Amino acid sequence: MANTLKFKTDARGVATLTLERAEKHNAFDDVMIAELLQVLEDVESDETIRLLVLRAAGKSFSAGADLDWMRRMADYDQEQNLADAMQLARLMYSLNRLNRPVIALVQGASFGGGVGLIACCDIAIASSDAIFSLSEVRLGLIPSVISPYVIAAIGARAARRYFLTGERFDAGRAMQIGLIHEVVDPDALDASLENCIDDLLLAGPKAQIAARDLIHRVDGRPIDETLIAETARRIAELRASDEGREGLNAFLEKRQPNWSKGED
Repeated sequence: MANTLKFKTDARGVATLTLERAEKHNAFDDVMIAELLQVLEDVESDETIRLLVLRAAGKSFSAGADLDWMRRMADYDQEQNLADAMQLARLMYSLNRLNRPVIALVQGASFGGGVGLIACCDIAIASSDAIFSLSEVRLGLIPSVISPYVIAAIGARAARRYFLTGERFDAGRAMQIGLIHEVVDPDALDASLENCIDDLLLAGPKAQIAARDLIHRVDGRPIDETLIAETARRIAELRASDEGREGLNAFLEKRQPNWSKGED
């Protein structure tokens, strides 16, 4: 890695991906995007990883696109700009559809694409000093490739304000509109993360992946015979699986299931 990211895993199967461009407020460019895509691909294929934490070094979570990268893009023709935008679109899609739970731990500024990264995560915990902005319109641009994920998180009504004004809003407002799940004091950020990790590690690993996929498959679809049949099939398959049987037996026998690291 070109010193833009730090990646580590622990004995619990918790992977931590840290954005390491603090001097640039963790703004991303084409190099960082390529590295992020590679890490997500590695996480996807590593069965020892239970969940991923996305966090950032320094004062900011991510200022969005790097200014030097944007200057280079200004000289690209339409075909080159499309190829560049597709890489960012791939990153957002890959993070959104990663087959592991993802927690975003947010401090300081999150602007533009930084908001997109947060919206792609399953759980977002923010420091009370965090600030947010979908600032693209103030540069004559639009938050296009991040829009499916941000709108899914905050809804069209909030998007109609913040996409159009580019104004900054605080962590409390971010929680009100659904971008953030929890706001804590800056010195409580890591403790809140650990509490969330403990909760996630209590779940069956395969059930967790299936639950994440279920949300994507069900969201926005009409409740018809096709969807009813699909949801019935999904739960039936898990009930008959080794993990499903182990979970139910552990509950009935008042013991920890075999995937839990806790005490009986």
